[in-house]
Amino acid sequence: MAEILPTAIEQELLGIKHLLWGNEVKPDIFKRWSQGFHFSENEPSALEQISGGPCAILAPVQGFILKNFLLEYRDLTFRDRVNSEIVSSKLIDALIEILEQCKTQKYHLVCLNHDAVKSSKENEAKCDILEQKNDGRYFYHNINTPSEFHEKLKVVTYESIEDVRRHFIENIGSIKSQFGILLFLYSVIFTKGVEQVKIESESTDPLIDETYGYGSQSLINLMITGRATTYVWDNEQDVGGLRLKGIAEQGTIGFITLMEHLRFCTVGSFYKNPKNPVWVVGSDTHLTVLFSDEFRLVSPETKSEEARRVFKSNDPDGNNFIDSKYLGNILETLGLCSEQEYVDIMRRKLDSESLGIILLNAFMEEFFPKEETSTPDMFRLVHYNGLASSNVNGAVKYQIGSAILLEMDLKSICESNPVLTVLQTKWPNIEVSWEKNVMPSLN
Repeated sequence: MAEILPTAIEQELLGIKHLLWGNEVKPDIFKRWSQGFHFSENEPSALEQISGGPCAILAPVQGFILKNFLLEYRDLTFRDRVNSEIVSSKLIDALIEILEQCKTQKYHLVCLNHDAVKSSKENEAKCDILEQKNDGRYFYHNINTPSEFHEKLKVVTYESIEDVRRHFIENIGSIKSQFGILLFLYSVIFTKGVEQVKIESESTDPLIDETYGYGSQSLINLMITGRATTYVWDNEQDVGGLRLKGIAEQGTIGFITLMEHLRFCTVGSFYKNPKNPVWVVGSDTHLTVLFSDEFRLVSPETKSEEARRVFKSNDPDGNNFIDSKYLGNILETLGLCSEQEYVDIMRRKLDSESLGIILLNAFMEEFFPKEETSTPDMFRLVHYNGLASSNVNGAVKYQIGSAILLEMDLKSICESNPVLTVLQTKWPNIEVSWEKNVMPSLN
């Protein structure tokens, strides 16, 4: 372990502060972000969010926690078999995994200077922590404003992930403290590098909205993938001559959002089809998590599924048709014959009325008539929302649903059912029955 030179610390922390909050740290927004990683008494493996704002950190961390439980148990039995020691270990695993994705050279962990937060009381044994409340949350002495928080920060650096794990184990109280989320967030950005985050986000806007206090898409992407890109499509897209960067590869966990249904964005295949059946779910105000113990949902895609994905990548508006000029590129990407003479013949066949478009169904019937699928027709879905006020009886608990994929291509839009609407951006023909007929809340 080595401490970075004070001048370098001060410059980088100042850069992080400005990158996150802009020119001014609003006290009310800072207060909403000032909470630790605290698990629900009603669902021991579920993190609880006190107020709006830090879901941009909590939801991805919860996603990685659930991914690790699913990989170990392969079903939902972990819910009844965990204790505080196990969930603390899984929390540390998740934090480390996120940090590893963001590492450029070394791991830089932002902490509170213990000496600066000691109590003025004669009993110095309590040091930096004033007390642990009945609900398990820790509270610091003498830190009541954003400026006091930033004045008491220090940074330590580690070269090995084993040293990082040891640090987290020894400082689990700080992780669960009222500043645990902020300290981890600052550590992520310090480890990534302020300048690198700026380059990837291609934006001058703060990562935390100055008015409403929510995390930006760049911040969400950083937490999920380790890259602070602004967009959620695959790779890059040319928009008005600009090459705008999206998601570079298939992620460990995924992301879907209601905003795609509202045509504010296009979520690519890398996010919709992660390596594990866990998705962070975006609404217009909040982030939650959807997961399943059905691993066939993320099995390697079949040739038919690959064809649909490639076709849809040329159909960003989701109209189920493409401009016929893209046919040759699609055939080449799929490893099919792409000789110009053949492409011209197929273009005339698939666009017999010379409308300049090719329908998805016509394309699939021509090249993949015996369509295969790796996705089961029925599976279990589970939803997590960390806000107590958004759960039944104010108790943070997972909500379980039984999903079925209907045998039809057309989806029924139901604006009064936002959960179904966002699920249809991933599975257009899905229907879900939730236990006790209680529909989960995305907000």
